[in-house]
Amino acid sequence: MSSLDQGAPFSAAAAGGIGAKRGATLALLAFAQLIIALDLNIVFVALPEIGAGLGFSGQTLQWVVSAYTVFTGGFLLFGGRAADMIGQRRVFIFALWLYALSSLVGGLAWSPEMIIAARAVQGIGAAFLFPATLSLINRLFAEGPERNRALAVWGGAGASGLTLGSLAGGLLTSAFGWPSVFYVNVLLAGVAIIAAFAIIPRDRKRHEHRSFDLPGALTVTAGATLLVFTLVQGPEYGWGSTAIIVSAALAAFFLIAFAAIEARSADPLMPLRLFHNRSLVAGMTITFLFMGTFGALPYFLTVLLQNVHGFTALQAGLAFLVPSIAIAGGTQVGERLATRFSTRATLVGGMVVGAIGTALMVLGANADSFYLSLVPGLIISGVGQGIVWTAMWIAAASGVSHDEQGVASGMASTMLNVGNAIGMAVLIAIANRHVGGLTGDALKIAVADGIQVAFWLAAAGIAVSLLAAMVLPGKPK
Repeated sequence: MSSLDQGAPFSAAAAGGIGAKRGATLALLAFAQLIIALDLNIVFVALPEIGAGLGFSGQTLQWVVSAYTVFTGGFLLFGGRAADMIGQRRVFIFALWLYALSSLVGGLAWSPEMIIAARAVQGIGAAFLFPATLSLINRLFAEGPERNRALAVWGGAGASGLTLGSLAGGLLTSAFGWPSVFYVNVLLAGVAIIAAFAIIPRDRKRHEHRSFDLPGALTVTAGATLLVFTLVQGPEYGWGSTAIIVSAALAAFFLIAFAAIEARSADPLMPLRLFHNRSLVAGMTITFLFMGTFGALPYFLTVLLQNVHGFTALQAGLAFLVPSIAIAGGTQVGERLATRFSTRATLVGGMVVGAIGTALMVLGANADSFYLSLVPGLIISGVGQGIVWTAMWIAAASGVSHDEQGVASGMASTMLNVGNAIGMAVLIAIANRHVGGLTGDALKIAVADGIQVAFWLAAAGIAVSLLAAMVLPGKPK
């Protein structure tokens, strides 16, 4: 069997046929990232019709979104380690099957419970697919310029998927009804499954016997799921509610138990020695801060455009074209900067640009402002986001062996998910502190003022993340 079939990294000196397969592989992995990103946004526009069609109450409709978020966050580390142990290609295909089947069930759902269960399984599919996709890139493309370019293409596809999700959600729901936002995933995942068998190199044979750390997997999955549940539902249920307090306590118990298990395990799910890798730890910290700041911006933009400025769902989706194109462009700039200079310099530059752009967005966040006043900030912030997105995944993968790329990807993406939940909870609580009891124009003004505060805090948080970037090594002389 050739080295390609064994899953060795592609090299620039490979033969022409392998070079063509390298491009096809990267295209498929980028397509998988597009599916993940698309699925994040495509359901939002359809929520009112889903609620009306299936008889959701106002309090339970949020679980169409929350079930996906909670189960994705809870299973990411498990999914990453599974890719290392079972094989990245196998987990990649398995995750796509989960996406396809759960999406089919979601489209056919006849009750709120059924569609929530389908979204939960979709979330588990994302938790297996994201680290499998990222670790395949990190394994198949050699560390350095080659991997940087691959991560830029992968990141650009994700940025495109976010916009396509909003647009496709509006168009499909209007033309074919809410089930179509689920059925489209069946088609996309099916295409990816067929292509995966033909394109992705087979998983390498393992000569050493490795046991699966079941106690570690169970405790970290339970702890992470309960932690994300606490963070996502805390603002909705109330931080002092019994459900949130019990969930937080159990999350702490399981995560402490997980740390104790890993410290004693001969073959741990998450080897604690990985925390000696300075680039990985910095990458995890930056992914956390990225989603706690940049990652919260789309929510506030949606509220500003639809609730304050009166945009329709489709108009809001079109408005997101500007930042999405800027982010996609930034991912390509990030690759070039990281290759020419260093990951640290690239992250610092991207964070400075992103912080400036996010602060400029305040100018367009008034109740009586126009969309055009937002555009300069959206473009500058988007370019900064794209640069940081590419560079932070380069940092998280640096110095990690091929057999541990999956768990490293799971660690970084878990921090991404938790950072988003914490950032959203904190910024929403601060932004909405003065809107209670208001109606009409007074409510719009208060909401806009809160969004301005959220933008300022996000810009400040981005600046703080510079400290994490500075621990990375500079470019070798």
